[in-house]
Amino acid sequence: MDARRLTRRSFLGGGLAVVGATVLPARAARAAVADLDFASALEAARAIRRGDVSSVELTTRMLDRIARFNPKINAIVTLAGDAALARARAADEARARGEWWGPFHGVPCTVKDTFEVAGVTTTAGLPTLKNHVPARDAVVVARLRRAGAVVLGKTNVPPAAADWQSYNEVFGVSNNPWDLARTPGGSTGGGAAALAAGLTYLEPGSDLGGSIRVPAHFCGVYGHKPTLGVVPLRGHIPPPPGTPPGPPPLLPVAGPLARSAADLRAALEALGGPDEEEARAYRWSLAPARGTRLADYRIGFVLDDPACRVSSDVREVHARATEALRRAGAKLEEGWPQGVSPAQQYDTYLYLLNSVFAFTLRDDQVEEMRRRAETQDGSYQAKQALAWTAPFKNYAAAVGRRNAARAVWQEYFRTHDAFLLPTAFVAAFPHDASPRMFDRRLATPEGARQYLDLLFWISFATLTGLPATTAPIGLTRDGLPVGVQIVGPYLEDATPIDVAGRLAEVIGGFTPPKGF
Repeated sequence: MDARRLTRRSFLGGGLAVVGATVLPARAARAAVADLDFASALEAARAIRRGDVSSVELTTRMLDRIARFNPKINAIVTLAGDAALARARAADEARARGEWWGPFHGVPCTVKDTFEVAGVTTTAGLPTLKNHVPARDAVVVARLRRAGAVVLGKTNVPPAAADWQSYNEVFGVSNNPWDLARTPGGSTGGGAAALAAGLTYLEPGSDLGGSIRVPAHFCGVYGHKPTLGVVPLRGHIPPPPGTPPGPPPLLPVAGPLARSAADLRAALEALGGPDEEEARAYRWSLAPARGTRLADYRIGFVLDDPACRVSSDVREVHARATEALRRAGAKLEEGWPQGVSPAQQYDTYLYLLNSVFAFTLRDDQVEEMRRRAETQDGSYQAKQALAWTAPFKNYAAAVGRRNAARAVWQEYFRTHDAFLLPTAFVAAFPHDASPRMFDRRLATPEGARQYLDLLFWISFATLTGLPATTAPIGLTRDGLPVGVQIVGPYLEDATPIDVAGRLAEVIGGFTPPKGF
């Protein structure tokens, strides 16, 4: 059914419209709905609950905006408009009966195209899955629905969620709403772009190589990488559809992207907790944040590191945000925590990250990879080859180093509450269709850099399984968003989310890009 036709039909004759339970002039009704275009998901839910707007009206508004703006950014690639409107009508009927489904009752959201949605094509950006229509929701989708959300459709990703650009042969390239010539990031790039452009209110993402945090940084929205294992990954691709569930994987997580820190917390509470069999034995609850104001927090930070220099335009934004925190009363300490070796932890992360993909190595490639590993020239290619061909004892040793790294960070968090560091060394970069990541270079004011350096700053939280929130902190000289990464204590996800929210109080939070 056409979304624009539904918009016209939602208005009564004589220039009047029904908004919630109130009859308003049509112009005022349209303005009331439009005022929510860039609201937070929780604000939208409160508007529905108060009767300021209905779920059908809000969903119709989002479908109208998608029709108008999505062609420019190609963020939403599969639309489930009829199902969304049916769900919105059910939400409005439930509210009329005095029922309230949850924190996102009637709020339109989108889903990253790596999570299976029952009855909706789910491709993970792979041509081999272009006709894959799951029969069952992924855990995060089922829990979003249980929290009351209306699923609008799916957002674009790179093939198998394995790049910081969101493009594939099935759906094409997604653009950044801040600059259409640039990437919105990946792999949750379509979702971050849709949030920034006001086409959705909430998006579940996944993160192994910064796939929540980097798009949030590039698009000026919020993203949270939860503590490892808090949000179940069943129904996520990869692995391939139908893979039997198992224990939590070593590095990847699922978590939310939004336009406010409060939405992140509410979404995490909705998404978190053990899955199926595990839920019979234990429960999960979100530990409270350690502070109630910035002055309560003792925060460490680094703005730069010789191993991965941050471009000057990004570093300037971080420096301003750090100073704003200091003026607000936060107790700041510069420098890596005692015992943290950035180079060693980064190498361990790269080894384990590459080990995840060892199954892709063909038998005829093994000898070639072994020869490349023996060069030990420090290149990404050599490190990848080593991870793919080394004996299992090397993997076990890397897991031991990972556990030791987590212990060092946890010792630090006995006396400190959060640690700030860049999300990436650059802001959103121009599209680059070069087929080999190893050959790509990123421009900075200080010169060209290796593409795969994008792994450095996100590696520490992923290696250790610690929670990390990316929050918008301003724009570069070229008007591109910058997001700070706030790492928190293990299983205390509310703390970095709270710091992100309170940071917005002193420097401002999400701001929409022009033209949307």
